[in-house]
Amino acid sequence: MNERMKKIKFVVNPISGTQSKELILNLLDGKIDKARYSWEVVYTERAGHAVEIAAKAAEEKTDIVVAIGGDGTINEIARSLVHTDTALGIIPCGSGNGLARHLHIPMEPKRALEVLNEGCMDVIDYGKINGTDFFCTCGVGFDAFVSLKFALAGKRGLLTYLEKTLQESLKYEPETYELETENGVSKYKAFLIACGNASQYGNNAYIAPQATLTDGLLDVTILEPFTVLDVPSLAFQLFNKTIDQNSRIKTFRCKQLCIRRTTPGVVHFDGDPMETDANINIQLIQGGLRVVVPRAPEKDAANVLQRAQEYMNGIKLMNEAIVDNITDKNKKILKKLTKKV
Repeated sequence: MNERMKKIKFVVNPISGTQSKELILNLLDGKIDKARYSWEVVYTERAGHAVEIAAKAAEEKTDIVVAIGGDGTINEIARSLVHTDTALGIIPCGSGNGLARHLHIPMEPKRALEVLNEGCMDVIDYGKINGTDFFCTCGVGFDAFVSLKFALAGKRGLLTYLEKTLQESLKYEPETYELETENGVSKYKAFLIACGNASQYGNNAYIAPQATLTDGLLDVTILEPFTVLDVPSLAFQLFNKTIDQNSRIKTFRCKQLCIRRTTPGVVHFDGDPMETDANINIQLIQGGLRVVVPRAPEKDAANVLQRAQEYMNGIKLMNEAIVDNITDKNKKILKKLTKKV
C-alpha cells in the first residue's frame, strides 16, 4: 500500500534577510519529491500574519509548514504549531538563522529542500518569556537593546547587526538584576543576560555553546561588565563556541527563571524586541514542537572559514567604532576648550 501523500505549506516572508525568495520558489518544482508531497505557497502580508497562516494549516492537518524566512518568521509559525501534529520545516534565508544553524539545516536552499524530502522528524523544547513563545534564545540587557536598534535600522544582514552592536557597546551602561530560579536567588551586575534553548543567536555566534534543544533546561549566560580590552577575546570566543570559558561570563542551567530589574524595558525573543514589565518570567517547556531535521547532520568545514571572516569583520567594525567614539569625544573636548578661550 502506498504511503499517504503529505501536504506542505510554504510560508514566505518577502522582507526577511537579504536574499531573493523567488529564486528559492523556482526550485520547488524540480526539487520536491512529487511522489510524497503536494504543496502550496503563501506570502505573509504583515507582522503576525504567519501566526494566522500556520494556525489554519495546523487546523487543516497540514503535515509540514515550512518557513522561508528568518528567526522572526520561524517564531511566528512555530508558535502556532506547538503541541500539534504539524511539523515545522525551515529553508533559512534570514539575517541570523540561529535555530536552523543549531539544527544543522543547510543554508543552501537546494540542500535544505533535500532535508524536507528525507522527512526526518525530531521533537524539540521551547520557552516562554512573559507568556511569549521563543525557540532559540531570549534575553535582557544589551542584546535586547541592540535588537531594538536593529529592528529600527531599516537594513538587514550581519554587518548591520555588528554595526549597531559595536556602536552601542561603547556607551551602554550595565544594570543590576536579581535572578530567582528553583535553586535560589542571586544578584548580578550584568551587561546582558541571555537564555538559550538553542546554542546561538545566529550567524554562528554561540552565546550558550552547551545548550541543547531536548534537555528540558534553559542555558543562562551572564556577561558581567567588561572593558574595551576584553572585546577581542569575547568576540573570538563567541564565534569559537568557547565564550562560557571567559572570566567575564557566568553560566548556569534551570527550568524556570525570574529576572527582576528596577524599571520596565525591552527584552528580546528570537532576536525580536518586546517591551515588558520590570519582572521577566522565563520558563522552558520540554518536547513541544515537531521539526524536520537532517537525517545525518553534516559538519561543514566552511563554517570555520565563515566564523573567521565574521570575526575579522567584527574586529574591523569594532576598531572603526572605537576610533569614531574617540574622535567624537575629542571634538567635544575641543569645542569646550574653544568656548573657554
